[in-house]
Amino acid sequence: MQESRRGFLKKAAVAGSVAAIGAVSATASGSKESYSSNGVVVGNSPKKEITYKKTKAWDDYYRTAL
Repeated sequence: MQESRRGFLKKAAVAGSVAAIGAVSATASGSKESYSSNGVVVGNSPKKEITYKKTKAWDDYYRTAL
């Protein structure tokens, strides 16, 4: 029983490592262009991003924060 478990674990480890190597090589060969965006999606958007809008709540926050 102990030997069959060890054999199964060995086969599973080999199969897992082969699958992982295959996945990594497929991912690496699929992308011909390399972008240095560190995982950030780069693109153009017609919308303008608004991160701050002057409101009474923001005025109160800044007044108490300073």
